[in-house]
Amino acid sequence: MNHFPPRLLKAARHPRTTWRRRFRLHAAYIACVLAAGATGAQAATPFTLVTNWYAQAEHGGFYQAQAEGLYKSAGLDVTLRMGGPQVNAVQLLAANTAQCIISDDISTMNARAHGVPIKLVATSFQHDPTVLIAHDDVPDLKALRTRTLLASSNAYASWLPWAKSTLGFKDDQVRPYTFNLQPFMSSEKIAQQGYLTSEPFALAQAGVKFKVFALSDAGYPPYGNAIACRSDVIEQHPDEVAAFLRASMQGWKDYLSNPAAGNVLIRKENPNMSEAQLTWAVGQLKSSGLVMGGDAVKGGIGVITEPRLKASWNMAVKQGLIDGKAVPLDQWYTTSLITRHPVLP
Repeated sequence: MNHFPPRLLKAARHPRTTWRRRFRLHAAYIACVLAAGATGAQAATPFTLVTNWYAQAEHGGFYQAQAEGLYKSAGLDVTLRMGGPQVNAVQLLAANTAQCIISDDISTMNARAHGVPIKLVATSFQHDPTVLIAHDDVPDLKALRTRTLLASSNAYASWLPWAKSTLGFKDDQVRPYTFNLQPFMSSEKIAQQGYLTSEPFALAQAGVKFKVFALSDAGYPPYGNAIACRSDVIEQHPDEVAAFLRASMQGWKDYLSNPAAGNVLIRKENPNMSEAQLTWAVGQLKSSGLVMGGDAVKGGIGVITEPRLKASWNMAVKQGLIDGKAVPLDQWYTTSLITRHPVLP
């Protein structure tokens, strides 16, 4: 006589059927888990920004956004790749190894002139931070006509033609700037180019008296540390670019409020960067209004405007830096993405 309940008896008579059912249920469960994991992994879209130099305060907003998880919250897996003297950001962009780079107005126009599909989409600084540094007896920029001027090789394709045309500088007064401050420190007849947040710090540390003249104050129109992206990325993934920009500009706002988190990542990437220089540079970014001044006051951090972009284009064409026919005014930038979600100062 069989003492098994009917339900168990049925199972005992068909063990293979029960095993198959359990296997199917288990397989279905595993498939659901794997699918959920794959969905989570795909939620963060890879996105690479190549900067224009070693990690420093001038890139602080991007590192702050990374440190605070702002990119992750925007659905982006952002890689911040340091630039440097051996890094050609435009080539990396052209090779599709980066979505965006830190550039400037003229470099972006030149890249387009050489066939690189790139457009300016936003900026870090509302003005170019290039400055001329003179000894403290120099009253203004035009007084530098009688001084030897140290300028880098890049200056010949950017601000120097404008300075010669606008300020009256001459070719015979220009000498190479090798990023060594000793010539300036040893002669009061020498002036040199610099970066608002860099060379003045070193001179101040050395106890040298000097004056700083911002080229933007004399009318030099380009933006500084602008963001340029591949045209195909802009066209095919505008939401991702807009999300990257919004997170980055929130990062800039937070960085200038409390840079601690961003500075940790900056020093991790660039151990040669001292806390003292970071602190000084952040102070300059605040006092100069580079990030939060100008059009950013009403248009939001990072905003670029057509009048300014037109001024840069006109200047570049006038100085022979670009061919206006090869790079039409409306082909090298778009203002539509940075204005989607303004981050006000």
